[in-house]
Amino acid sequence: MDIERAIRTAVDTGKVEFGSHKALKRAMLGTAKVLVISTNCPPEAKADLLRYASISGVRIILYPGTGLELGTVCGKPFTIGALSVVEAGDSNILDAADGAGV
Repeated sequence: MDIERAIRTAVDTGKVEFGSHKALKRAMLGTAKVLVISTNCPPEAKADLLRYASISGVRIILYPGTGLELGTVCGKPFTIGALSVVEAGDSNILDAADGAGV
């Protein structure tokens, strides 16, 4: 399964919010289907995201690249430490989360 293709399809056809602050809010509320966290997401933010996602049952994908690479995959001209997938659209990211998650 190509995780980058799944992320890009979710961005193009679903509802995705960018940023660790928005992802944390979605994790706290349990309204995200999946959180994607880059390798260089700040450690405090990553710990909070993992904690609240675990409590609320939100799936996690630890993206193997940096925030700059995640931004490129999403087609954005900025770094992305974390993103939350609210609606997957035509993407198979929920299947990807089962294999690449925490």
